[in-house]
Amino acid sequence: MEENKLGIIYTGGAYVLWGFLPIYWKLVQEVPPLAILGHRIVWSFVFMTGVVLILRKWSAFKAEVRRTLKNRKSSLGITFASIAISINWLTYIWAVNTDHVVEASLGYYINPLVSILLGMIFFKETFTRPQWLAFMLAVAGVAYMTINFGSVPWLALLLAFSFGVYGLLKKTVDLNAIFGLAIETLIMTPIAAIYLVSLPQGNWGEIQWISLTSLLLFGAGVATAIPLLLFAGGAKRIPLSMVGFLQYIAPTIMLLIGVFLYNEPFTKVHLVSFLLIWSGLLIYTYSRVKRLRKYDQAA
Repeated sequence: MEENKLGIIYTGGAYVLWGFLPIYWKLVQEVPPLAILGHRIVWSFVFMTGVVLILRKWSAFKAEVRRTLKNRKSSLGITFASIAISINWLTYIWAVNTDHVVEASLGYYINPLVSILLGMIFFKETFTRPQWLAFMLAVAGVAYMTINFGSVPWLALLLAFSFGVYGLLKKTVDLNAIFGLAIETLIMTPIAAIYLVSLPQGNWGEIQWISLTSLLLFGAGVATAIPLLLFAGGAKRIPLSMVGFLQYIAPTIMLLIGVFLYNEPFTKVHLVSFLLIWSGLLIYTYSRVKRLRKYDQAA
């Protein structure tokens, strides 16, 4: 029971922190999104290297890097996963700092359903009837928004699909959360560092080394890694069904922040679209819980 409580606290805490991330990126919105991404990658790698050293797992980490890079399937998987998560991070930062927090929340609401679709396409997983219904309701929600606004919510779709592809690629690589993030950021750090060094400082606001903005940019690694470490510590302690419920904390907080803190529009069209998607998610979550309980009883 104590382990279960810890799992809920850690996992719930991770999703709460992810939900509040828009506020963090808004604080550095004077910096171009690509520069923010560069800092996020570099400082995430620095922080994760520190975590590996503190945990005294440097030898194990080096062995994992060698093992991953020697295996063609694993090396391709982790490389493309690094690219996918970088695209996801950039899109998210861009969405937040161009006043599209509500659309970003939409992307993370539909992500579980996108993951099901990708699983069906690439792993030949089968859709159950409730999953088909949930997916069609999500499609209806996105279509309704597209028809009424005259444009596709591409930021939401890019967030959902980039994170879905990231999850798909991670299935091809057997790495724990700490080593996984460390290697992903290791792969992208040279590109990010070259970009940051080549960027004329005057182009992004003459940021001083000792300023709130620079400190927040340096802290981007901590802001990225802490929720992931909490999630890694929590998810293994609780059932998958509980993780399924808790995952909606983050987009819900994002939605509330977008509407009430940043005064982004939430019209009747938004409401109808979100209600369709929420209905699909309720059906999906209920069917998932029911299925997991059957497996538990069978075991």
